Amino acid sequence: MERLSALYASALFDLAMDRDAVDEFLSQTKFLLEMLQEDEDCMRVLLHPHIPAAEKQQLFKSAFTGCINDELFGFLFLVTDKNREAFLIPALTALIERIDRHMRKALAKVTSATELDEKQVAEIKDVLSGQLDKHIEVSLKVDPSIIGGPYIFVDGYYIDWTVKSHIRGLTVHLKEGCSA
Repeated sequence: MERLSALYASALFDLAMDRDAVDEFLSQTKFLLEMLQEDEDCMRVLLHPHIPAAEKQQLFKSAFTGCINDELFGFLFLVTDKNREAFLIPALTALIERIDRHMRKALAKVTSATELDEKQVAEIKDVLSGQLDKHIEVSLKVDPSIIGGPYIFVDGYYIDWTVKSHIRGLTVHLKEGCSA
């Protein structure tokens, strides 16, 4: 599935580049992906094997006319014509990732024990932006079980500054020291 999704994403990216419409493709793809991920009924219809492609395409027309460009409509129609609706969300996700790489953007998924304030988020963005030489967007999550400190996943890197991780490391170190 990943390979075909990447091929679809690559073709859409090439179209965006050819039409000098990368920003437009990015915003419309994000909108489309968000709508599909939030609407479980729509996805149930799209993935249903006994609903004809024409009905699925009509659903797209009624939901997205005026919101997405002809190229994205063409992609949606191609996917339904070929009964490859299961590739839709992975392909759109891959397209967004491809455009983000092209635009030197990265999403940092930051998990902390408590809510971070704007200053802390700005500091994380600045540090990561300097280290990765990319524009950083931040997605925040709170998980009290990590006790304190954040862990960050960005651009294939995992940074763990959590108290929970340090305690775990200390426990392992003490066990190894005691058994020596």
